[in-house]
Formats: sequence, structure tokens, C-alpha cells
Amino acid sequence: MTSEPRRDLPQLLGEARRWFEDGLLATLRAQGEAPITPTQMQLFAMLDADGTTVAELARRMGVTRQTVHQAVWALIEDGFLEQVPDPASARQRLVRRTVRGRRAHERARRALDGLEARLGERIGEEALGALRAALEAPWGGPFDQGPS
Repeated sequence: MTSEPRRDLPQLLGEARRWFEDGLLATLRAQGEAPITPTQMQLFAMLDADGTTVAELARRMGVTRQTVHQAVWALIEDGFLEQVPDPASARQRLVRRTVRGRRAHERARRALDGLEARLGERIGEEALGALRAALEAPWGGPFDQGPS
């Protein structure tokens, strides 16, 4: 009898993220929302309320500026995002949600809350609370000195 190799934590976290993405996309599709890609969904979630630069979005997402530009322009064409001058820098522009984008973001937020509740029903509220606490705890950098 062979046992399955232990999956590493990044793989498990990736699967968990896909579980939420799949659930969110299915919920939005059932509500009649226009289809979006996982990259567009991630970009939408990374936006600050007052807007975010393309460079900062690329850094947060761990992708190239070109990837972010493509996703931004598709969401601008669909009316979810807009670009506005950055008041802090005359050379940069901020990407922010439009009114339509803010409504879609709120619908997505409610859908994610429902998925989190469903996960709590499946794994137990205590396990869900522990998972949330572990993910919200400050981890520091991968090579920082741990607590003494």
C-alpha cells in the first residue's frame, strides 16, 4: 500500500484560492454577471478604495505590468474600472472602480461571505476561525528572525 505524498502548503493554499475563485465565478455567473477571468478578479480585489497604480497592482499580484494593463483595459471596456490622474504624482494614473464596478465588488463581497460561511459549515467554525487567525497573523519576511 502506497501513501500519497504530503502536499506542500503553497499547493494547498493555491487549491483553497481556486475553491473560492471557482465558487465566486459560479455565483456571479448564476446572478447574470458578465464573465471575468481569474486575473481580472484578482486585480479587482487588489484595488484600494481610492485607486491604485498599475505598477502597484503588478507588484501586489506578482505579475508583469503588461498583464495588469491587459486586465485593466478589458475591465475599463466593460465599464467596471476607470483611470484617473494620481493627485500624488503628475506622471501616474490611478485605476479605480466605477459606480458599476463598486456595485459588482459589493456583490462579489457578499458571495465570498457566503462561500466562507459554507466553508465553516464543512470544516467547522473553530477550524475556520483558526485558519483565518493564522492567515491574518503577521508572518514577517521568509528569512526574518523569528520571535526569541
